[in-house]
Amino acid sequence: MQEFFYILCYLSFLLILGVIIKSRFKIFQELFIPSSIIGGIIGLFFSPEVMGRISIFSISNEWIKTISLLPSLLIVPIIASVPLGMDFKIKNSKGEVKDILITSFILFIVTFLQLGVGYFVNFIYTYILKKELYSAFGAELNTGFAGGHGTAGMIGKTLQEMNMEYWNTAQGIAVTTATFGLVGGILLGIFLINRACRKGETALLKSPSNIPSELKRGYYQDISKQSSLGRETMLSSSIDTLAFHIAIIFSVCGLSYIILNTVKKYKIPIISSISIWALAMIIMMIVWQIMKKMRLEWCVDVKIKSRISALFTEFAIVSAITSLPIKAVFTYFFPILIMIILGFITTWYCIRYYSYKYFKNNYPFERAISMAGTSFGVFLTGILLLKICDPDFSSPVLGDYSLGFSLTALIGPLLIILSISLSIGYGPLIPLLLNTILLLISSFIIKRIDISI
Repeated sequence: MQEFFYILCYLSFLLILGVIIKSRFKIFQELFIPSSIIGGIIGLFFSPEVMGRISIFSISNEWIKTISLLPSLLIVPIIASVPLGMDFKIKNSKGEVKDILITSFILFIVTFLQLGVGYFVNFIYTYILKKELYSAFGAELNTGFAGGHGTAGMIGKTLQEMNMEYWNTAQGIAVTTATFGLVGGILLGIFLINRACRKGETALLKSPSNIPSELKRGYYQDISKQSSLGRETMLSSSIDTLAFHIAIIFSVCGLSYIILNTVKKYKIPIISSISIWALAMIIMMIVWQIMKKMRLEWCVDVKIKSRISALFTEFAIVSAITSLPIKAVFTYFFPILIMIILGFITTWYCIRYYSYKYFKNNYPFERAISMAGTSFGVFLTGILLLKICDPDFSSPVLGDYSLGFSLTALIGPLLIILSISLSIGYGPLIPLLLNTILLLISSFIIKRIDISI
C-alpha cells in the first residue's frame, strides 16, 4: 500500500512537471498538447524500456506493472460517473430535437466507421497479407480516437477479464492511437479552421489569428476569468461536497464489483460475462433514477462530477503513457500507422459530408469541427476547436453537441466491447460486417429524422 502511495506521488510530480514545461515552451502551447501527455512522455523516458536500457536512473519494473494497471482500474469510476446527473430534457422547439438527434447519429456513424476501419485493417492483414494480428486488433482506433487515453484502459480491463495475454499490448496500442488522435486532431482541426476561415465557411470567426492566448497556455492568470468548479450541494458541517460526489461514484463501483463477483461465483449466464465498467454504468443509471424519484437531484452537481471524472482521466493518461509497452507496440507499427491514417481521412470526410448535408445553413462547419475534435481526441478537444470558431458560444452548436455526445457516450463503449467479443470468437470479419450494417442503418435513420421532424 505504501508503494502505491509512492507511485501516486510520482505520477502527481509528472503532471506538475507537464504543466511547468507547457507553460515555458511555446511549441507545446501552439500544438495544444495537454500537460498530462507531456508528463506521461517524461515518465515513459524514465521507464525500464527506455532509460533502464542505458542508465540506472529509471523506475523499477514492479512500479511499471502497477502503473500499467491504473488505466484499467480508473476507467471504472470514469465510465460509471457518466450517467450521474445526466439530464436529457429538451425544452425548446422540434428543430432543436432534430439537431440533437442528427448530431447523435453522426457521432454513432463515426463510431461504427472507426470500428469498421480498425477491423478492416485486421481483416486485410490476417486474410489477404497472411500476417496474423491478435484477434481483437482494430477496436483501438475508436477507443483511442473517440475515447481517449482514459478509455484505453477499457480495452485493457476487458481483455484482462477475458484472460487474454495481450491485454497490455492492446492497451498500449490504444494509448498510441489516442496520442496521435489528440495531437493530430488538434493540428488538423486548427488547419481546417484556418482554411475554412479564409474560404468564408466560418459563420462567426473572421480572422484565423484570433485564438486566445489562455487557450494555448492552458490557464487564466486573471482571477476574475477563472470559472467555479461547481455548486456546494452539501455543507461542510455534514460532509464535503467533493467527498460526497466521490463517495457516490465509488459506492456504485464497489456495489458493481460485489454483484459481478457474486454472479461469477454462481456462474449466472450472460450477466457473468459483462464487463465491470459496463455494469457500473448500468447501476449508476439505476441509482440516478432512484435519486430523481426521491427528488434528490439537488445534491448532485454535474460540474463537480465532471471535474472528478477529469481528475481520474488525468491520472489515467499519465499512467497509460508512462507504462506504454514500446517494444510490443512497435511490433504492430505498420498496421497501426495504416489504421491511424485511414482513421483521420475517413472520419473527417464522413463528418463533413453529413454536417454539410443536414445542417446546410445551420453552422455546418462549426458542428463538423466540434464533432471532429471529439472523434479524434476527447469531448474537450471538440469544445476547444469550437471555442476557436465560436469564442462566446453564441451559436446553438455547443448545446446540441453536448447532448448528442451524451447519448453516444452511453452506448458507444458497449458497442466496442461487443466488437471485441465478436472478433475474439469469430475473427475480424464479423465485427466489420456488424459495424458496416449499423452504419448503413444509422444513415437511413438520419434521413428519416431530417424528413419527419
